[in-house]
Amino acid sequence: QVQLVESGGGLVQAGGSLRVSCAASGRMFRIDDMGWYRQAPGNQRELVATISSGGSTSYADSVKSRFTISRDNAKNTVSLEMNSLKPEDTAVYYCNVRAENLWSGRNYDYWGQGTQVTVSS
Repeated sequence: QVQLVESGGGLVQAGGSLRVSCAASGRMFRIDDMGWYRQAPGNQRELVATISSGGSTSYADSVKSRFTISRDNAKNTVSLEMNSLKPEDTAVYYCNVRAENLWSGRNYDYWGQGTQVTVSS
């Protein structure tokens, strides 16, 4: 089992910046891809950004050039730096981790509890 603890988020005015972070912990797991998703009221959860264990990143078109995802493999943490925030970025942001169980070799997806990001106009 992998536990994810998120931090950061909050309320910011349009054009401002916020950072959300997520720390993963667990025994006998190897963390593979890490990422962030978000869900606004009435909408489906959508991918924001992902980063592989090797550092390759991908972003949703709506956040490219504004958001930056990073990770610290030694600490099993992933962060999302969000700049030039817009009201449409308002959502609950969820950390996602894909981890391999070192006993079984199977991969599992884990989700954080979510953290609210609100951007006022």
